[in-house]
Amino acid sequence: MRRFALGMMTSAALMAGLANQVQASSKDYSKSTKTDLVTKIMGNKSYQVYSSLKLEEVTKKVKAKSKEKKKYTVKKKVAVKKNSKKGKTKYKTVKQVKYKWVTKTAYKNVKKKEWKFGKKLTASADFRYAHVQSKSYKVKDGKRYYYIYVDGRPVGYVNEKAFALSKANVVSQVSLVNNPSDSVGFNAEDAINYVTDQHGSLVDNDSVEISCKSAELNISDTGYVSSRKAGTAVLTFRYGKAKATSKLTVRGDAKEGISSADVTPVKTDLPEIETWSASDGASLSSSSTITSKDAVSSSYWATDMSGNAKGADIETIFYHPAVLSAPGSSNLEAKVSSAVQGIDVYDNDLVTSNLDLGQADNREARGHMVYYNMRGVYNMRGVKKCNWQLIPSKMLSFNTWLSYIKNIKVSPYMKLGHGQSVGSTKKYVYVLANWNRSNNWSNSQELIRVKKSTMEIDKIWTFKVWNGSAKYPRIFLNADVIDDNTLLALFHNASKHRYEYWKISRSGDSFKAKEVGATGSDLISNSAEVQGFVWDSAYDVYYIAFNDYLFKIGAGLDGGTEAGKLLNYYSFHTGREFEGLGSYKGELYVNLNHPTETLKVNHITK
Repeated sequence: MRRFALGMMTSAALMAGLANQVQASSKDYSKSTKTDLVTKIMGNKSYQVYSSLKLEEVTKKVKAKSKEKKKYTVKKKVAVKKNSKKGKTKYKTVKQVKYKWVTKTAYKNVKKKEWKFGKKLTASADFRYAHVQSKSYKVKDGKRYYYIYVDGRPVGYVNEKAFALSKANVVSQVSLVNNPSDSVGFNAEDAINYVTDQHGSLVDNDSVEISCKSAELNISDTGYVSSRKAGTAVLTFRYGKAKATSKLTVRGDAKEGISSADVTPVKTDLPEIETWSASDGASLSSSSTITSKDAVSSSYWATDMSGNAKGADIETIFYHPAVLSAPGSSNLEAKVSSAVQGIDVYDNDLVTSNLDLGQADNREARGHMVYYNMRGVYNMRGVKKCNWQLIPSKMLSFNTWLSYIKNIKVSPYMKLGHGQSVGSTKKYVYVLANWNRSNNWSNSQELIRVKKSTMEIDKIWTFKVWNGSAKYPRIFLNADVIDDNTLLALFHNASKHRYEYWKISRSGDSFKAKEVGATGSDLISNSAEVQGFVWDSAYDVYYIAFNDYLFKIGAGLDGGTEAGKLLNYYSFHTGREFEGLGSYKGELYVNLNHPTETLKVNHITK
């Protein structure tokens, strides 16, 4: 992994660069210059986007001037004889031929080649928060015009000045908990929103030079900053002319986050409930995407714990776009996966965490977050549009497609953990980016805040929760943010066969944790992983999802229910895993993949 860039280019690299320039100067720019498929970051300046750009042969009348020699005559008196007697000279008039140069102007038809733009489509500002890619450009009057794909759809040409050229955008502040037992530390790459080269192309994070200036802290060769002792540092990120800094602080209180798990769990009378394995579920799924105009709403009824076959039903309100990146996006930074791992709903905002299949299990799992303004999709009157899955295709008219794009924002490539700890408020999206294969280690947990207005990270914290000491940590793989200072988190204590509910509160940059409930059961007996967790504030209940099972548990936060008590469960028989839960003002939403769709829960029994 290359972290620290060399101060000077090697002679071989310099000669290679000069050779590339020579080759570029001899190119025929009437044709597209192909490049690798790269992600482009849009800048703040807006330029016109055109449907095409061609070098066409045109016939023009050209003014031509020429000179020719023209003959003309003049009359001149010439002395012919002198009269000696009278002393007079006789004259006669003669004609004299002369020549002069005359300029003539004429017009002639000349064939020449000129650049012609196609139809004006829109301004590049409309794509400010979209996922933009390119793999070719043309040069007109010394300027590059890139052919762009926007959220997977081929669109047209735009001046490269529309991109963020040689820019570095990083999180301005990172606050880390003091954790003497953290064996890994903070990955400085997590603070990067994006870094671009001189043409506005996204640079791989591993190519960015990261340095640390601090009297107390240092950065390892692999780019991690330890949080074992307090201190401050300035991280500097460089690539070419792009440069940005971030202030990092390791807080001083080493006891922050130490609490006690002392709540008596509520016992349940659950029978042994088993669910299918993830691989079995995947075999029941027919497709990961839908690209047909004939998409119809899915609808499933659930059997509740009393045997009522109509204990609840779920119905599709939104089919997600089949994909939001161009064909051939094999690079994970370039690909916006159609696989959603987590969702949250706030008012008319839907946010999702999108990770490529298999990536969620990686320690440094990264992907994209996608924001949808659901006013353009669904409202409480039940008006639905089920053709957003066509966004990457040209099956939608351009104007319809553009109206959809204006209601979507795609985050930069960012750390997400396994992507199921997602919550949101009016202004922010939060993700608790924990590794789901950590085996409940004592390392710190990373909370990332994303601004909805830009879908860029603006703050990162870490915190820890220990039951008495580092020997009994609580790592939360599922959490729900209920406001900008509070999150509720779920912990499966497998050794004691119970689920614990924790309230983590932030004051400034410090966090406190308190256990607020416990259920004395594993809920699912064959160790299935939790696929979603949310608190319904209107009814003061938690919902926990396993594959296609949904459990309702009393939260006891508002005094309306008994904390930790099992109230009901529902089996939906979808043959697909739930991938995230969301709740807003008493409405419950679930997500399914293969294909990806968000569904609303109706008629749920108590």
